[in-house]
Amino acid sequence: MRGSREQAVAGVTSGQLSLGDRVTWRACHFGLTWHLTSTISACTPPSYFVDEQVSGPFRRWIHTHTFASTPDNETGTEATLMKDIVDFAAPAGPLGTIAEILILRRYMTGLILQRNAYIKQLTEAAVR
Repeated sequence: MRGSREQAVAGVTSGQLSLGDRVTWRACHFGLTWHLTSTISACTPPSYFVDEQVSGPFRRWIHTHTFASTPDNETGTEATLMKDIVDFAAPAGPLGTIAEILILRRYMTGLILQRNAYIKQLTEAAVR
């Protein structure tokens, strides 16, 4: 997330997260610096975890991560399928809803896709 300078700045800032852990992220979006603190509210290693905002810019932020073993048809080996479900709502009432519809949904989808492409690149390089 180099473009947004996203960085864990408080709580658990490295290593594996566990149920109940908190982490505060700092990132720059739309020219502003934002802080979002989330807690791991559900966790079933190695297949599932959920992080939920406890403080930050969103009215609601719930990010579900799932991981499943699946065959890789190109290589004939096992692969991991990672899925993200992000349930969020912008603050600021009706104006926030308009911003969410016009800007934030597309923007957040792009961020998640960018992050996932980077994770894919890192994990595939580690396997080689």
